[in-house]
Amino acid sequence: MRVPVAGRPLRLAAVAGHFGRDVARALVKVAGIVEDARRRQVDLLVLPDATLGGYLPDLRHPDPDELPPALAFDAPELAAVVAMAGPMTVCFGFTELAAGTRYNAAWCVSGDGILGRHRKVHQPAGESLAYAAGDAFTAFDTPVGRMGMLIDYDKTFPESARTLARSGAEIIGCLSAWPASVTDRAARIPQDRQSRLFDLYDCARAAENQVVVVSANQTGVLGGLRFLGQAKVVGPGGDVLARTWTKGGIALTDLDVHAEVTRARRVLHHLAERRPDTYLAESR
Repeated sequence: MRVPVAGRPLRLAAVAGHFGRDVARALVKVAGIVEDARRRQVDLLVLPDATLGGYLPDLRHPDPDELPPALAFDAPELAAVVAMAGPMTVCFGFTELAAGTRYNAAWCVSGDGILGRHRKVHQPAGESLAYAAGDAFTAFDTPVGRMGMLIDYDKTFPESARTLARSGAEIIGCLSAWPASVTDRAARIPQDRQSRLFDLYDCARAAENQVVVVSANQTGVLGGLRFLGQAKVVGPGGDVLARTWTKGGIALTDLDVHAEVTRARRVLHHLAERRPDTYLAESR
């Protein structure tokens, strides 16, 4: 593993892959992905939402008997991912159980422990029947720099990424279990409306905040949902630097994040040039 230093590019990787209900099997798969990333000298690895235990099989009417397994803070499965990470920074998703309440959650870890946590705030369709909502977007410091996390539908809302950027995050890890449209399916995923929106949000959130977005997503089918894949790394100008398509894979690129963010903001600095006095109070 390379030691990130100022002026040295970071190796950023976003995973597209299928993760189902079998947590033990998912851990084996994660171990293989992490080992492959280690051989490639990856500094930051972002895995999809619901890496451990999978997502909901029905987004509109989730069956209480078919919910993903929930893991408490001290679950050995979570400790296993921490141990796997070693010097690498790894983001992954799971269903968190806290005081009897379930959350769609993500951790950012290294072998030293938890670097950052996020509970999904915005809930689409019937997701509120399966999970409680989080209530904050929090940036945190890591070996690869200051960053934050969003979980799939969170990135639909500009305020989510903007809050992280205003808190100093230069990297946003987006962990998704983002399916094709459940109401108006296209014959082919690239023509699906949700496929277009998934890519649009990744690029827009990066460009409007002049940050780097590392976006992972589930692939394959779970219940009635068909996931899009389309993992990618997006630069602070909104340009896609690396991507996968609908099948599993890793989008990987080298980038001097701080230098590129600084360069993007050299003339037009979107955060500094905001006019909060003209916005609605809730947008400030």
